[in-house]
Amino acid sequence: MGHSQAEKAATRERVLRITSRKIRTEGVTRPGIADLMKEAGLTHGGFYKHFDSRDDLINQAAAIALAEGSAKMERAARKNEQDARAGLVDAYLAKQHRDVPATGCALVPLGTAAGRGDQHFKEAYEKQVRTYLELIAGLDDNAEDARAEAMLTLSALVGAVLMSRAVADKDFSDELLETVSQQLKRYASGTSSPTA
Repeated sequence: MGHSQAEKAATRERVLRITSRKIRTEGVTRPGIADLMKEAGLTHGGFYKHFDSRDDLINQAAAIALAEGSAKMERAARKNEQDARAGLVDAYLAKQHRDVPATGCALVPLGTAAGRGDQHFKEAYEKQVRTYLELIAGLDDNAEDARAEAMLTLSALVGAVLMSRAVADKDFSDELLETVSQQLKRYASGTSSPTA
């Protein structure tokens, strides 16, 4: 790859990374091309050298944002050697995850957009959901119920972070994260049912 091609690829990657962070904090409808290009140190006119359309950029950035979560989830699960599921739950429902959406799991902010999105967007979202379900199910010793429990766990994780970001009362937000964390860990250890 020549110098100019390598430079073009690096520029494209920079725009995608910036957009990936922006859509996790602002959603997919808000960031404009001019603002994204400015943040990347480029002019608006250079956009079409890298992307076919704004939708093309958003879809590619969403796929990156979604995929970045896998490595974080795997690291979180490995942190707690005695209880990988508890480690994952603790990391996902951490206040830092709630407070820094730009680097957080993209399932939370992109769910609604994926529901309204085109086929490529839906497929990228589904791929990430399936990846997380496999990861979570792999942490379970009871293979018979692993997939169902993974669905319950992932739904609770995503829902808790979504709600904790959406409510105005900081104490209530903290309570949501802490309560769901405690209940998921109790359920996983067999000391509670999800409705108890």
